[in-house]
Amino acid sequence: MPENEPVSVALIDDHPVVLAGIESWYAASERPITVTAKGPDLSVAMTGPGRAADVVVLDLQLSHSHGVPAYPELKQLVARERQVIIYTMQESQETALTCLDLGAFTYLTKAEGERHLMAATLAAADCRPYTPPALAGAFGSDARKGRPALTPREVEVLLEWFQSESKAMVGESLGISVRTVNTYLERVRIKYANAGRPATTKANLVARAIQDGLTSLDEL
Repeated sequence: MPENEPVSVALIDDHPVVLAGIESWYAASERPITVTAKGPDLSVAMTGPGRAADVVVLDLQLSHSHGVPAYPELKQLVARERQVIIYTMQESQETALTCLDLGAFTYLTKAEGERHLMAATLAAADCRPYTPPALAGAFGSDARKGRPALTPREVEVLLEWFQSESKAMVGESLGISVRTVNTYLERVRIKYANAGRPATTKANLVARAIQDGLTSLDEL
């Protein structure tokens, strides 16, 4: 969406004080951010006005899940191509990386506070990558298996796309057609999906590339 457009958010958290606090932060945003739906379970983002929200903020530890992370809820939202920000008390690098692998837009701990949640929300609405400090640390320590074998040309196209405003610009820079750019990017997505690490958006691909050491935050 245009970067001056209002942003709508659905909040999923079962602590009323957290919901009220986040809503007050958004109300103070210079760029309008409106909470269109809020509540303790997934229905908040699946029905009524929450179904059309630009961004979903999801607490990973919901009381009805009895201590189990809300991965099923995250999977359902991602399957519907929603932009999901995980906002949680849990400071676990493994959990953060798992959420990204499931398709979350980004992962924030509640200790990171207002500034990062506001910035992440606007980035999610605009489909721009956003990496808060805790997640940057998780990227740096990620030594898990499952990294797809990308060809040098696939990596070249991928990194050029991160630096470009459009696929047409990528094609012009590399001397290939937009159709060929799309072909390479689709191959990359397929390889990540086959490795069990789907990357359905540009922000997801940026996260995967950082995790796998293909690029760094300083280069973006």
